[in-house]
Amino acid sequence: MALTDTAYTTDVAMLTDLYELTMAQGLWENGKLDEEGCFTAFYRDHPFGSAFAVMCGTAELPELVESLRFTAEDIAYLAGLTAPGGGALFNPAFLEYLRDFRMHVDIDAVPEGELVFPREPMVRVTGSALECQLVETALLNTINFQTLVATKTARVVQAAKGRPVAEFGLRRAQGPDGGLAVARASYVAGCASTSNVLAGRRYGIPVFGTHAHSWVMSFDSELEAFRAFARSMPNNCTLLIDTYDVREGVENAIVVAKEMEARGERLSAIRIDSGDLAKLSGYVRSRFDEEGLGYVKISVSNDLDEYTIQSLLDQGAPIDSFGVGTKLATCYDQPALGGVYKLTARRRAGEAAWTPVVKLSEQPYKRTIPGIQQVRRYEDGSGTPVCDMIYDEAYLAGEGASRGSTLVAVNDAALVTDVSGYAYRELLQPCARDGRAVAPREDLALARDRCSKALASLDPAYKRFLYPQSYVVGMESGLARVRDELVRERMAEASGSLPWKTTKF
Repeated sequence: MALTDTAYTTDVAMLTDLYELTMAQGLWENGKLDEEGCFTAFYRDHPFGSAFAVMCGTAELPELVESLRFTAEDIAYLAGLTAPGGGALFNPAFLEYLRDFRMHVDIDAVPEGELVFPREPMVRVTGSALECQLVETALLNTINFQTLVATKTARVVQAAKGRPVAEFGLRRAQGPDGGLAVARASYVAGCASTSNVLAGRRYGIPVFGTHAHSWVMSFDSELEAFRAFARSMPNNCTLLIDTYDVREGVENAIVVAKEMEARGERLSAIRIDSGDLAKLSGYVRSRFDEEGLGYVKISVSNDLDEYTIQSLLDQGAPIDSFGVGTKLATCYDQPALGGVYKLTARRRAGEAAWTPVVKLSEQPYKRTIPGIQQVRRYEDGSGTPVCDMIYDEAYLAGEGASRGSTLVAVNDAALVTDVSGYAYRELLQPCARDGRAVAPREDLALARDRCSKALASLDPAYKRFLYPQSYVVGMESGLARVRDELVRERMAEASGSLPWKTTKF
């Protein structure tokens, strides 16, 4: 059983960028404690060139906000920080405010294992602007890496075409926390097991491992080493046969397999960790079959990723399972998801309505989407996703069912889609209210099952990770108009041709 499902430090208050604290002090000093903000976390570009990403890390968010407390040691450390211009960096009165601080924010997030796409909200945080700001760094740290790993894993698992994939990345991962996060996220996205024993204990993930090359080298001969391991682990016997020569290794494995049969035992598998894996696996399979040992499985490792796995299977390699380490744990071909956290609406004390806000940029694709965002996933009669629509909850609530039937693609105003004929479901689900979890932590197996079903429901075109197709994500047409108006207003203000005004729903 899992003991505690968390991959990160519980010292959340200090797991932050310094500017979150300097901004918090600024808000406190300027009388903005009662001003509310709505922040949205999302990513802009497809990771690994995929057509999707796999959401992961959601289950850790409630504990993150519940744990955000400043200890006496934290306060003392902050009090000792000096400003570049001289003097204390923080106001002592502000630090006293932090002593009794606790979070009251509401969090809505896409459940773990769901597929997410560029520009749509993965997490929405509403509450005191100061509190929303303080949780930013830890929240992004949690979901960015785990979502990246889960996405990489989904690609690897797809490439394996139903063959088990074991996660072997701990020794190459980015530190102990990174190793735990990798094991957790990779299991959600479909890995069958992990070599990480702590992750197995903490999350209840199946663990797997047999022996290394050093085991073989510790004996006078390979055959002696194989015999010793078979006696020690008769029910967990996978022999690594490439320490010296694979062809010699398979002959020694055959000897041991037959000796095990005589004792009423079975050799589970062999593993090859170097060389031409397609050619060698074919040779090994033929030798086992010739000796009547067709039940012995073949596992391979050696810097595998989705591309090498696909290549091996395209060559017809008779491989039964894969061990994937470095390139999965380090997300070798893309080191970061690039997820961001942006203010999308604000509400001053005493106001009932939210004011949508937008961030501009000289790079148009970096313009943000305003409002209290929610996502609807539209599906056809078979449950296959058709498109996602970002809308503003307050806006549609005020307009009723007459709105929300068309969406405008986020980066292509000419692409308009009518979604009135499709069923839909809401993606963002309540995660925390008033800084507290709304439900017990979800079992990791449920997230894993959700991911499996989500991947199975995709149109085959979107599963081609080497040549991904474009999945439509758009704004509800009314929200698109609001964003266009806000953009025009801000651009006019920048040119000095329009007095400041606020657009409200």
